[in-house]
Amino acid sequence: MSVQYVYTIQQLKKIWPGGKEVLKDINLSFLPGAKIGVLGINGSGKSTLLKIIAGIDKEFNGEAWAAEGLKIGYLSQEPKLDKKLSVLENVMSGLGEAKELLDEFNIISSKFAEDITEDEMNELIIKQGELQEKIDAIDAWDIERKAEIAMDALRLPSSNSSVVNLSGGEIRRVALCKLLLSSPDILLLDEPTNHLDAETVSWLQRYLHDFKNTVITVTHDRYFLDEVAGWILEIDRGQGIPYKGNYSGWLEQKEKRLEVEGKAELSRKKTLSDELEWVRSAPKARQAKSKARLNSYDELFKKNNEKLDQITKIIIPSGPRLGNIVIESKNLKKSFDDKLLFENLTFNLPPAGIVGVIGANGAGKTTLFKLLTGAENPDNGEIRIGETVKLGYVDQSRDHLEDTKTVWEEISGGLDELEIGSRKMNSRAYAGFFNFKSTDQQKRISQLSGGERNRVHLAKVLKTDCNLLLLDEPTNDLDVEALRSLENALLEFAG
Repeated sequence: MSVQYVYTIQQLKKIWPGGKEVLKDINLSFLPGAKIGVLGINGSGKSTLLKIIAGIDKEFNGEAWAAEGLKIGYLSQEPKLDKKLSVLENVMSGLGEAKELLDEFNIISSKFAEDITEDEMNELIIKQGELQEKIDAIDAWDIERKAEIAMDALRLPSSNSSVVNLSGGEIRRVALCKLLLSSPDILLLDEPTNHLDAETVSWLQRYLHDFKNTVITVTHDRYFLDEVAGWILEIDRGQGIPYKGNYSGWLEQKEKRLEVEGKAELSRKKTLSDELEWVRSAPKARQAKSKARLNSYDELFKKNNEKLDQITKIIIPSGPRLGNIVIESKNLKKSFDDKLLFENLTFNLPPAGIVGVIGANGAGKTTLFKLLTGAENPDNGEIRIGETVKLGYVDQSRDHLEDTKTVWEEISGGLDELEIGSRKMNSRAYAGFFNFKSTDQQKRISQLSGGERNRVHLAKVLKTDCNLLLLDEPTNDLDVEALRSLENALLEFAG
């Protein structure tokens, strides 16, 4: 079906309880086949916009509608799978209408072998013809083969595996496979690269590049945006501002906009000029440093009002001095059912050690952290934690936040004053260091974006006087300002 626009938004306004206007009179129309990257600081309304387009959030003013007959597919920041179903069953559940039509077609076909009257035979032939037309229309004859190809490309766990013990990356790959097989006309992806290993991210980039339908993705992965996006939609102070081009092209147009507005501080324009100098450099010179340079994006999203001009400053208080023994692991073995994660894993972590744990999705990275924290027990082997160690663990799920509490209540525990390391600090001032200012501290956890939830989680864990930090995907959903602040805090951390 040929349409001028696949989705239209008119005078869209979204107001949170308490009166904060997150989206203001947005007017947008999305072209068929457009690849759109959505940018903005944490809490600017990016995920909210995707939920409105997906039809999940209906509490808004204005109008938002898809062209008639178009199907929308949505991948949330933290996708959920049916724990009662296997990996294959979860994937196939996304086929919906296609699978139902094929099942019905097969049932009717089997009835031709039964002893039936001529009238019944004619009815079956008519019904079978109708089903065949519907199956042809959605190209669903070989969906099982397509499912096998997609599952293999995304390196999903074995078909019969339970999803209960899957890692965050494996859960996201299963959910992504399920979504892509449904062949939506509009594909909505909220932080699609979270938890994914480098190989899967590379595959997803290629897939989206070749995908014929419309893609709208929220991501802070600048390299991913540069490879995939043909349009950038910036959410800035509640407004939706479209730019034609990828991330690098957006930098050029953003500079021109700031010059016209005359609102950019000298330091911000200097950062932008440095980025543009890199963008304009020779491709060979760019290639080696592309990821690092794209990830060095600085303060372009800072709003020109007092509230957001205050820079996030993450504080990690120093805990007690570490002894000679921090962590000692000897011959660790861990498996789930018949899946061996690792065995004979032996290592020592010295004081002041900085260790990056890498590996494919499902390799056991998060499980290793759970072993170190005592949340899981090894099948074999020993773990020794030094007597002086005070451990802080930032887990990737952020499930331990209470949705009914406010930001301030969750961070402060209801206390007006907190002990941050060796000094006392006003709890609201501490929350402010994580860029939760004034009314933002009164927002319910249930209202927060993924990046805001991550900042709350970091604020809770980092206020303790730990001297050993385990960080499991700590950068997920964080905007660049928060990423830079976290990086600086870790470099200064004495543990």
